[in-house]
Amino acid sequence: MSYVELHCHSNFSLLDGASHPEELIARAKELGMPALALTDHDALYGAVRFYKEAKEAGIKPIIGAELTVDGKYHLTLLARDNSGYSTLCRLITRAQLGYRKGEPSIEKIDLANYSDGLICLSGCGRSEIDSLLIVAKEEQAEAAAQQLREIFGDNFFIELQNDLCPGDSRLVHQLTGLAQRLGIRCVATNNVHYAVKERQRLHDVLVCIKNRVTLDKSGHLRRPNAEFYLKSASEMTELFTDCPEAVANSLFIANECNVDLDFSSYRFPDFPVPDGETTESYLARLCWEKAKERYGELSERVREQVTYELDLIKKLGLSGYFLIVWDIMDYAKRNGIPAQGRGSAANSIVAYVLGITKVDPIRHNLFVGRFLNEEMSSIPDIDIDVSTNHREQLIQYIYQKYGEEHVAMVCTYVTFQARNAIREVGKVLGMPAGILDEMAKAAGSYSARDIDQDLGKLEQFRPYITSVPWQHFVSLCKEIADFPRHLSIHVGGMIISSCPLTDIVPLERATMPGRIVCQWDKDGVEDAGLVKVDILGLRMLSLIQETVELIKEGRGIDIDLERIPLDDGKVYDMICRADTMGVFQVESRAQIQTLPRTRPRSIEDLTVEVAIIRPGPLQGNMVHPYIRRRQGKEKVSYPHPRLKPILEETLGVILFQEQVLRCAIAIAGFTPGEADSLRRAMSRKRSKQAMDKLRQRFMEGAKRNGVTEATALRIFNTLKGFAEYGFCKSHAAGFALLAYQSAWLKHYYPVEFYAALLNNQPMGFYTPEVIVGDARRHGVEVVPVHINRSHGRCTVEDDRLRLGFRYVKEIGEAAIAEIEKARTRAPFTSLMDFYQRTNLSREAIENLILAGAMDRFDKSKRQLLWDLGILDHCGRGEMMLGYPQYQVPLPDMTEQEELSAEY
Repeated sequence: MSYVELHCHSNFSLLDGASHPEELIARAKELGMPALALTDHDALYGAVRFYKEAKEAGIKPIIGAELTVDGKYHLTLLARDNSGYSTLCRLITRAQLGYRKGEPSIEKIDLANYSDGLICLSGCGRSEIDSLLIVAKEEQAEAAAQQLREIFGDNFFIELQNDLCPGDSRLVHQLTGLAQRLGIRCVATNNVHYAVKERQRLHDVLVCIKNRVTLDKSGHLRRPNAEFYLKSASEMTELFTDCPEAVANSLFIANECNVDLDFSSYRFPDFPVPDGETTESYLARLCWEKAKERYGELSERVREQVTYELDLIKKLGLSGYFLIVWDIMDYAKRNGIPAQGRGSAANSIVAYVLGITKVDPIRHNLFVGRFLNEEMSSIPDIDIDVSTNHREQLIQYIYQKYGEEHVAMVCTYVTFQARNAIREVGKVLGMPAGILDEMAKAAGSYSARDIDQDLGKLEQFRPYITSVPWQHFVSLCKEIADFPRHLSIHVGGMIISSCPLTDIVPLERATMPGRIVCQWDKDGVEDAGLVKVDILGLRMLSLIQETVELIKEGRGIDIDLERIPLDDGKVYDMICRADTMGVFQVESRAQIQTLPRTRPRSIEDLTVEVAIIRPGPLQGNMVHPYIRRRQGKEKVSYPHPRLKPILEETLGVILFQEQVLRCAIAIAGFTPGEADSLRRAMSRKRSKQAMDKLRQRFMEGAKRNGVTEATALRIFNTLKGFAEYGFCKSHAAGFALLAYQSAWLKHYYPVEFYAALLNNQPMGFYTPEVIVGDARRHGVEVVPVHINRSHGRCTVEDDRLRLGFRYVKEIGEAAIAEIEKARTRAPFTSLMDFYQRTNLSREAIENLILAGAMDRFDKSKRQLLWDLGILDHCGRGEMMLGYPQYQVPLPDMTEQEELSAEY
């Protein structure tokens, strides 16, 4: 007899399921199951991943969920078809948004309104029916079952589970009797929480983490045995010998469930275009108009590239996508919001002429195949960097433009990695916190899968490595690797759909107040064919805008950074001296050591500089050969003559992802799509079989092009070693432009630049104290906080940099607002005047005194602190009669004491 498991939890039942979806599918395939259901708690987090993996394994994926009803009961729902899938999404959304964060639940009455296309199983031992039977309330149990049958009709089944727990056999007998009396069919499930029974240990640990208890105190919280694994048809048949039809019905239900998770037809909202236009014609008209604005007289190369890309965009059906992103950027431009596209989108001339990106792909010889090609299977990413101060404004525009039902933030799954795996697993096992902290700090690897190697290097733990408890601990840490622990908001991803998102994916509250996220991460969104736009806050854009505004405010000069010369020798001299504190992307210690040796003299050189201090070139041993060749100490050579045009700009060294693609095209005759697929495959962990297949395709192509086997293999291995960490040239070019602009502002307008730099902390590598020191070295006069002149932020005052209140400890936004409000009536004339007119704490006022904010009152800091003590003793509102008599002569602070007080 065949059997299909219809009640199965993956690790996306957070801190409850103890197997990855892939592990469950692999085990189901071993057991010969034709299908498998995923029914995680109140969520579809793993649905796309499960669906995709099951399809590849040749197993039918059944999408479902175990929902919480009335805050306490469980109910299993399975989607029969796409209509049922949408119903399930809406129900889960209702559960997540209708209750407090972390406590999702629907009301039973909701089921009457949301039942189309769903199959309902009565649920596990925590279902309403089971709970009533356990306490001998048979009539109420029958009424509950009858109510569900009225809602779901023949799509309602009584769910039987026998996990060999005390009372299971009796409960199964009661349930089958109830089903017979009411004429309802039964189905057997096993309430699966892990693929194999050996994972019970890990499940116990997860339950303890969830409930914040140690293993020895978990008691009834843990399941009583290891029977909650994927069982074979024979095992299930043996468990239900008295009700074989319950096992057979699992196959019947599986055959009824047919869901297709391809949502590519929903991916673009209808973009409004003028009458008589299509999205294709409107995009083309915009491009040609704006190309003339960008380039003036269009060269043949520009015309050819625009035509080629427009044809490709039309063929791929992406015209609406480009218009959506153009509209977002156009809004930013119209509202003075600094924003620019980043990443591979900068390879596109269409993105450039539309103002989405700032980098000219013609000038920089960029390769559009990295961004767009005929073989691409997913929507290309266009990430938008926006001033941190304006990010929320841009996000709200997208919500308003397309409607809250059509827009949501993408989630990200915070997973167990080396350090938190060590700490959380160790805590459950009762290990001392100090030892766990020592272990966690020693974990050099990001992944918990490698902690045995990391911890094995610690001398103090070597005697324990062969012990059973140690191996038990390490094994659990490795098993929990990459398990999702909780959800967070993706750094910038937003999903936009033509239909209400709740038809496609459930939504839930984020921890951030007022923010709603979808239950899929970026990979799930991409695999489902939906549109994702990344809106990423970039403080450097805020800094640059503020610098330009300060220049206009103080000097009356309008700076258009798109028109400044990109070949200013003085700016490059400053960069070559490594005088780059505060300059975007080239201020790190590694960059400071490299700049005097590479000596960039153009924006192209700066593009290389941005890309070279990265994991890829460093791990691939590309940095030192490039520097030696740049200095003329090593002859420039190429792996093959065909690669000279591709690698000439980087002196024969592979530095950019685009070069990987072009090398594959030149050597092996790959198409742009094949080359990008090769890059993607190389940049992810693929099976040996998959890499062997790619290598064979590469070697065969190279042979046809007359490249020797040894040379081809050497090139392939070089590409493979680099691709995992390589930097996108178009991304580097965009960052290089920001690096140059920030360097130009620092060189010509240092006062305004440093004021903006201080106002946009934290950013970069240096503390405010170090930045102030650098400003002074550049001749900037930095003056202290002034009680009557300073504001919250640093300001430019008579060509001097005036520090702001935000750099005084204990002075927050509320205190700043109070000071400024009181100051509007009249300037402060004394410490007593300030004390009486504000309500700041003594500590806050002390810090203002120590920072020099009250030096204008013609008293030493010591005297002011003495006076503050008297004022604080008397209290606010007192007339302070006789105040002068308390003054005593106090010595001034020494220079060292002044310095210590300020910091």
